[in-house]
Amino acid sequence: MAGLAVPVAHAQNAGKGIAPQSPIRFGILPIGSASESRDQWRPLLEDLEKRLGHPVTAVSVSSYSGLSSAIGEQRVDMAFLSGRLAIEAVTKQHMSVIAQFVRNDGAKGNVGLLIVRADGPIRSLQDVLAHPGKWRYARGEPLSVTGYVAPEAEVFAPRGLNSDTFFASVRVGNHQNNALAVVNGEVDIASGNNPDLDLFRRTFPSEGAQLKVIWRSTLIPSGVLVVRDGMEEPLKSQLIAFMQNYGKSAGAGGDRERANLGRVPDLAGFAPASSRVLQPFVDMEYTLQRQQVQHGRWVSESARAARLQQIEVDHKNTLALLQSR
Repeated sequence: MAGLAVPVAHAQNAGKGIAPQSPIRFGILPIGSASESRDQWRPLLEDLEKRLGHPVTAVSVSSYSGLSSAIGEQRVDMAFLSGRLAIEAVTKQHMSVIAQFVRNDGAKGNVGLLIVRADGPIRSLQDVLAHPGKWRYARGEPLSVTGYVAPEAEVFAPRGLNSDTFFASVRVGNHQNNALAVVNGEVDIASGNNPDLDLFRRTFPSEGAQLKVIWRSTLIPSGVLVVRDGMEEPLKSQLIAFMQNYGKSAGAGGDRERANLGRVPDLAGFAPASSRVLQPFVDMEYTLQRQQVQHGRWVSESARAARLQQIEVDHKNTLALLQSR
């Protein structure tokens, strides 16, 4: 789905006969619905517009692939992204990491989850793995780290399994809808992460109490902010400084900014960072690809070896690119 650019506030020059400036276009990774995500970010983006004296629009999308397309078509100047999307943006779409999210609980990342109904037949991960073809699964898009990559890399691929063929059925959606599908008995198990499960439990406390976590991933680094490489100066530097310092001042102004940050689930601020922080995501992708090749069917061992060699080359090239940014 194409991104929808939504003005954050009225441009200061509107109606004054002055040619409007091209807005800064901020792409928002959808958490819940696109409108919910846009509303969460709106106060911060309004502050950005006022501070820079420059119009800002929110590029609203309903899917990871929609945001990726908007970035690839150069309809986004800055974006909040998770691992796989961020890697694609940096390596293929002329973006660079300028900050990493700081969680309000002090953790340095998120944890991927597999969740089931607390009163359902699945009591553990072993109950899932012992019955191929029996359960119904809800997962995230392939670009979602916690919704797809982490469970695939840490649960299924090491056992020679593929979630798309292991389950009786697979549906793809965002974390909030997938959790609700488990509660409603539409699926038996769903992927997710701890911030989205916490948000679901706050939003739907009765339904949230019916969910049980049966698996947790290793720690996955927090999402990042990326900025388009070709963005003009000094606007680019002003934008980076604003985001990196937002919510860090003392007094009433800082309190208000921190309250605005708090509207975005589990966000306390932004720590300066470079594209090197994406290495854990690159390594996870590398591990998943190797496992899938090693356990997959190939026409010959030489074909398998050639694919493994290409994965090695791609991994080294990607890491070198991240180190240079």
